[in-house]
Amino acid sequence: MIYGRQTESRRGFTLIEIMLVVIIIGALAAMIVPRLAGRSEQAKVAVAKADLSNIATALKLYELDNGNFPITSQGLSALRERTASVPVPKNWNGPYLEKDPVDPWGSAYVYVAPGAHRPDYDLSSKGKDLNSADDDVVNWQ
Repeated sequence: MIYGRQTESRRGFTLIEIMLVVIIIGALAAMIVPRLAGRSEQAKVAVAKADLSNIATALKLYELDNGNFPITSQGLSALRERTASVPVPKNWNGPYLEKDPVDPWGSAYVYVAPGAHRPDYDLSSKGKDLNSADDDVVNWQ
């Protein structure tokens, strides 16, 4: 001992130090978690909008080559492989898409040609609930 003090170093944390760290982590989590909640759904909607844009580009290329858009019965599969159904594609230079497009919720995109909302075609995703509702992602708005 030197002047009545211990020379050994103290080991471990006190209960107050541990509680202080837990409180700080809890406060940070309370500020960050609400900001991140719901972001995954927003990201899925953004991906669906980007997919609709990419599919629209492929449809425009198909239309430039063949003079018309695929009809509803041909669907988006006409962008992947040449179909023999009427109207037969004239100058098919595909594939215009590498795979059948699937929305972020795991469902196929809905393609209707001619469209009810647009004269050429309607393209949409049913969204999270898989029903026609307010959460649909569409190409006509």
